[in-house]
Amino acid sequence: MPPRSDAIRQVPYEHPDVTRLVEDLQSVYVSIYGGPDGTPVELGEFAAPGGAFFVAYEAAEPIAIGGWRQLDPATFGVPGQRPVEIKRMYVVERARGRGYARAMLAHLEATAAAQGADWAVLMTGAPQLDAVSLYRTAGYEDVPRFGHYACAPDAVHLGKRLIPGAAGRPGTRHERPAALASDPGPVR
Repeated sequence: MPPRSDAIRQVPYEHPDVTRLVEDLQSVYVSIYGGPDGTPVELGEFAAPGGAFFVAYEAAEPIAIGGWRQLDPATFGVPGQRPVEIKRMYVVERARGRGYARAMLAHLEATAAAQGADWAVLMTGAPQLDAVSLYRTAGYEDVPRFGHYACAPDAVHLGKRLIPGAAGRPGTRHERPAALASDPGPVR
């Protein structure tokens, strides 16, 4: 059973439950890629008003995490005027396949849109087939390569238009601007 909306709580990025699950996530990256995710992350990036971080709980146990942070579209070359990057999406192994990732993704999209975000972008890796499938079935499409892994051959860069100001619902609309209709390059 996926988390109820009241079981997803906003917490600081340095919260102990976040720290524990991010360590678990980094271990997964080590097993897949041979090293942890090297994307720079600053604690303040996930604090209001420019970001947020969440933990989903089941029976008081942290079961999933995810956050978003605002990006400067001119610096990163991502679509939108107020884009956010979704980071650190993770569901503990024992809870996978029960809708937690989809519920967290919808929550991240809704909270970012409520703060005025018009695009959500993210990076994942081609070896993470379940993650790629989740994002694509949620309406994410290829966007120009950006950020720390812009040149990584197995990086997958995805994005989705959001409806700014939409609150309390996933509230997204899937539109692909003409500027993104061309091949964004190889994906991982």
